[in-house]
Amino acid sequence: MKPEQIRNIAIIAHVDHGKTTLVDAMLKQSHIFRENQQIEERILDSNDLERERGITILSKNTAIYYKGIKINIVDTPGHADFGGEVERVMNMVDGVLLLVDAVEGPMPQTKFVLRKALERGHKTVVVVNKIDRKYAQPDKVVNDTFDLFVDLGATDEQCNFPIIYASGLTGSSGFSPDELTPTMEPLFDTILDYLPSPQVKQNGPTQMQATLLSHDEYQGQIVIGRLNRGSIRRNQTLALLPQSGGQRTVKVGKVFTHNGLLRQEVEEANAGDIIAIIGLGKVGIGDTIADPEHPEPLAPIKVEEPTLRMMIGVNTSPFAGQDGQFFTSRKIRERLIRETEKDVALRVEDTDSADHFLVSGRGELHLSILIENMRREGYEFQVSKPEVILKEENGKKLEPYELVEIEVNSEHQGSVVELLGKRKGFLQDMKVLENGNIRFTYKIPSRGLLGFRLQLLTATRGEAVMNTMFYDYEPFAGPIETHEHGSLIAWESGTATTYALHTAQERGQLYISPGTKVYEGMVVGEHIRDNDLEVNICKKKHLTSIRRATAEEALRLDTPRQLSIDDALEIMKDDELLEITPKTFRLRKKYLSRSERNKRKKFAITDG
Repeated sequence: MKPEQIRNIAIIAHVDHGKTTLVDAMLKQSHIFRENQQIEERILDSNDLERERGITILSKNTAIYYKGIKINIVDTPGHADFGGEVERVMNMVDGVLLLVDAVEGPMPQTKFVLRKALERGHKTVVVVNKIDRKYAQPDKVVNDTFDLFVDLGATDEQCNFPIIYASGLTGSSGFSPDELTPTMEPLFDTILDYLPSPQVKQNGPTQMQATLLSHDEYQGQIVIGRLNRGSIRRNQTLALLPQSGGQRTVKVGKVFTHNGLLRQEVEEANAGDIIAIIGLGKVGIGDTIADPEHPEPLAPIKVEEPTLRMMIGVNTSPFAGQDGQFFTSRKIRERLIRETEKDVALRVEDTDSADHFLVSGRGELHLSILIENMRREGYEFQVSKPEVILKEENGKKLEPYELVEIEVNSEHQGSVVELLGKRKGFLQDMKVLENGNIRFTYKIPSRGLLGFRLQLLTATRGEAVMNTMFYDYEPFAGPIETHEHGSLIAWESGTATTYALHTAQERGQLYISPGTKVYEGMVVGEHIRDNDLEVNICKKKHLTSIRRATAEEALRLDTPRQLSIDDALEIMKDDELLEITPKTFRLRKKYLSRSERNKRKKFAITDG
């Protein structure tokens, strides 16, 4: 196809503002499916974790045809922790659809993704989505969105954006909130009229940048990107220019373009289209594929530096090797390095120990998704508590700060203010919303947000909604008290009994149930006080001629607290590790034996 017959667009928005649902409506109305074909909701959320959590983690691209024009659509993540996906996608599109919720308006991560689009000079179509929601306030949302464009330094042309009102769930759209058509035609027409076609050289020497990577079990690595110049055909010999420097010759295996959800093999692809190539061997994100006679590299893809890190290493617990398929340091390192090849926001560094690796990412969610994916793939390992990455400039110690927005019922506003005050938060703004809730905006050190979410949900009875966005590096805020409770630690190895747990639950909240196998030093619950406490949860009631073995059945136990990996990462202490296996995960102390922990504590007091 000629460049003027193509539109390359990315859909960007704050998390849960309806990007993937809107793409569903666009795909269904473009008639790429058979009439009798069974179609799931959130079609592009193909990853199990994406469906379970209801968020987009990996960028995916698809294509539809409207009035003879091919529209390549890239669905991007809305969470700032996966901002590396957004940053590189901006390199291969020519315009964006910015989705804004008709009730919530622009949110923290709306600012993040929009800033990336404006920095690239892209034109924007604003879609006020979920217009059929109760308390929808389209006029206010549009005004707030315009103010956001101005605050982010948009040009006059970028500020003169068209507005479409839509409901992705019902597949309707229109130019007025009160007059929606039952189709997406107003949106499609606006895309064709306002967003530009690719500005590329169709007849020049081949040039393309690897923007996304995928993998096929049978065909190997799949390289996806926009063809900036020239053409690429099957079996063509090209030059690969890695970002690290150098050059090597590669041969194209097959070339694909996108048609709906499928990749369609073609003999030749032309400049302007988003294509996929196999057969190039090992290619990294940002590498340039070029004509061997004109090997001109494209500018490297720049992403923001990570702000959080943790140690990932070989599992050293007494239960090590029982569940996992891959548990050696070599396998773990290979898997981590493989992740960095497709996730440009992730960093992996070797340490003094061959069994431990320092992994840095954008936030707790970024790291927890990596851990969960590795666990499901059969890996067994252990991780340390996440910690922020500090910097030093002009002799001053700096730490990352974040903007956090919290929406809460007015009766819980005192609890929110108190919690954020303890964690060195600074109030930036406070608004009373149409539904009576209050929205706080705070600037807070990233350290202060570690373990904060669970405390917030407990204090507000689960009613608070929190969103965060990286702000900047600012002077170190000093010590922050983040943990109010200590841990309950297993006294000995064995199997937990009802009798012992019944006694232990008076000391705090348990994480395990009767019959759970434990080992000395394993964390089995949260203490009601701020210090750690060792408990014997394996002891049994002595039997006599009067006491029966079934006497334990009469004891009533509180329901144990069910932790997720995200929860465990939040509540773990500096001297604890999280043991991850394909079947389960366990919190434990770094030093399992009581004598070793006491020795370390004595040394710490002496050093202090």
